Formats: sequence, structure tokens, C-alpha cells
Amino acid sequence: MEKFTTLQSKAIPLAIENIDTDQIIPARFLKATDREGFGDNVFRDWRFNKDGSKNDTFALNNTKYSGSILVAGDNFGCGSSREHAAWALSDYGFKVIVSSFFADIFRGNALNNGLLPVQVSPGFLKVLLDEISKNPETNLEVNLEQQTISVKDTSFKENFDIDAYKKTCMINGYDDIDYLLSKKEIITAFEAKKTY
Repeated sequence: MEKFTTLQSKAIPLAIENIDTDQIIPARFLKATDREGFGDNVFRDWRFNKDGSKNDTFALNNTKYSGSILVAGDNFGCGSSREHAAWALSDYGFKVIVSSFFADIFRGNALNNGLLPVQVSPGFLKVLLDEISKNPETNLEVNLEQQTISVKDTSFKENFDIDAYKKTCMINGYDDIDYLLSKKEIITAFEAKKTY
């Protein structure tokens, strides 16, 4: 996985609540087991009309918005437990998803795939959505080491929680196996002390 410490980026606002994993990546696109290419179909039924043309009213198709941060409404990632939702968001180019609540399984899948879910208070989420809507050039800063998210050049800032183990993994670019390998010397030394 890619290391994550601090990210400064513009953001795409998606002020829709209860976005479930079938909306993130519809079930008909779950035939592949390789993580590549899922971004092409992220939010497929919202990004495209039934005739295959782009839905210009959808936030991801709005050319005034860009960036690797998605700021979404409350209860993001609910529904089925498909890991493909995290794959699709990452493959599209998102590194951070911001919401006031995440479904537990989605949160775990995101963290396991190097996608940082930042849970903020409902009031701060409204501030973010308002700021981005007013000025699409608004930059956010996500600092994983300090566990803060802020609107650059303003006083708007909030702390967020993250599991300490997952924080360590993301900062170092580790998956679970990489983490164990990073402890190889400690494990070897411990095993050498054991008597059987």
C-alpha cells in the first residue's frame, strides 16, 4: 500500500445520505477479482444515464469539482459488505472519504485497502459541504499523524479517530502481512527465548 501521512487536496461534495455499497459499485460489475478497473464504474448508475451518456448534474461529472477527497453525506458505505466498494473508490482516485458516519464493514474494508475514512461531526460535515459548494477551489488538509482535518487558510479544523493499528499501517504503507514482517526481528528473538 501507499504511505499516507498528510494530504492536501480539493474535494468533491456528494451531499447524499445513506450511500450504500451497491450505489458505490453496482453488483453487476463484481465479476472481476483484480482490483484494477473498478473505478470506471464507481457510482455508475448516478454518473451515467440509462443510454450511457454522462449525467452532467452528478457531482463527479461536474468539471468545477476535482480532487482526491470525497465529502459525502451521513451513513456512507452501508449495505452489503463488498470490498469492491473500497477498490472502486481507490481506483477512481480517492484517497480520503469524509462523512459523519461510516458503516463498520466499509470502514474496515477501506482501511485495509489504503483508503482513509475520516468521520467528522455532523456540524463540521455541513461546514465542509458549504465551503466546497461555495468555492470549488477550497483545499482540505488531512493530517493522519495528528488526526486532524481542516479547511486550508481558515480556522475550520476538527480531530478524527482512527484505530491505532490501522493508523500505523497507513502511515507506513503496510498491509497486515507487511506489518508482521516489520516485526520479524522481535518475533525471531521471542521465539529464540522459548524452550520446548
